[in-house]
Amino acid sequence: MDESEGIVKVITDAKTDRVPAVPIFGSRASDLIAEAVAIVEFQGSAEHIARIVHGDPTLSESVPEAARATWSEAALHA
Repeated sequence: MDESEGIVKVITDAKTDRVPAVPIFGSRASDLIAEAVAIVEFQGSAEHIARIVHGDPTLSESVPEAARATWSEAALHA
């Protein structure tokens, strides 16, 4: 992976924790978008994403890291 910059932001409803959008920017965004689409489509929450196990160290762990930061206000690798 040549690029090392990008961003994943999990947007949630403050009352329900439901995720209406997950903007992902970076050269490997297409590798991460499927999980975000599934969560939005099935009305999942930031907690749902944060509790899913992801390999470490991998690019895919950036999605639950962003969700964890939204849900519990404390990312693991902050």
